[in-house]
Amino acid sequence: MIQVTFYKNQTGEWKGFSIKGHAGYAEYGKDIVCAAVSALALNTLNSIEALTEDTFKAEVAEGSMKMKFTSVPGSSSKVLMDSLQLGLQNILEDNNKTYIQLNFKEV
Repeated sequence: MIQVTFYKNQTGEWKGFSIKGHAGYAEYGKDIVCAAVSALALNTLNSIEALTEDTFKAEVAEGSMKMKFTSVPGSSSKVLMDSLQLGLQNILEDNNKTYIQLNFKEV
């Protein structure tokens, strides 16, 4: 199962996210749930980098991804993070909560 954790502070400001694990929907290389999660997350990182002036640190490895803002995220980054959350929630709902779990943590 893919474990996603979204990090926000007490005021609801985005701080980052982490993703780890594999969906187990299909064999390696054919798992469309893993592919969808990876595409959404990588596109979010690429979009924040290309379309905003916000800074962050990211680590991407086999089966895991971490992202942490190193600046206060602006409105564009907030929309991109909200979009990532929405996309992952849709994957969760479309798959009966079988392959992905979303967690929210205050930091």
